Amino acid sequence: MAGTTDSEQCRILVFASGNGSNFQAIIDAIASGQIPNARITQLIVNRGKAYATKRAEANNIPWEYFNLISHGFQSKSDTDPAKLQQARDNYDAALAKKILESDKPPHLIVLAGWMYIFGEHFLDPISAAGIKVINLHPALPGKYDGVNAIGRAYEDFKAGKLEGNKTGIMVHYVIKQVDRGEPLMTREIEIQQGEELKQLEERIHENEHQLIVEATAKVVKEIMASKAQ
Repeated sequence: MAGTTDSEQCRILVFASGNGSNFQAIIDAIASGQIPNARITQLIVNRGKAYATKRAEANNIPWEYFNLISHGFQSKSDTDPAKLQQARDNYDAALAKKILESDKPPHLIVLAGWMYIFGEHFLDPISAAGIKVINLHPALPGKYDGVNAIGRAYEDFKAGKLEGNKTGIMVHYVIKQVDRGEPLMTREIEIQQGEELKQLEERIHENEHQLIVEATAKVVKEIMASKAQ
């Protein structure tokens, strides 16, 4: 935002794994003033071909690729559960250290289509530093945790097992339990009779773009208010 100094802005770090459409929604909302007093300082991706990196480049946002296997934390041939867990712990710790030792660590981390589950070796030091972490998930609180949430809701709808024919989306704080952190904002979405899964996915993604912006703006406002005290 023109006319503001870095100390008057909320620094946001975004994590993404794919297309980055929610990342783009945040970029646009900051540019339009819908998310005031904020700037995205960096994008981190864990997939080298993530299109989100193109969006970062187009908007002069620095980005970094940091991957569990490519950066030597885990071998593709590893199958031992203990080794796999140790690799994830080491990756999480290294990523947290990288963030915390940067010149200007973020005030807020937004997981926008980040396909990796963080454990305590990332979340604990980040939390101890006072950095908030939020995540977008295409389901309502307590429903369809984890992967393929939209698909599982749709299957329940077709089977007549989806209460009120409604699923939804939420933005929540990130904790160790997958998709179980305190909800920031939620939105119900009714599945329509005759609707195909792809149509439902498109409607949900449209709503996600709005909700991630509204929730980010809310957290940024809270962060800036606490800094002013």
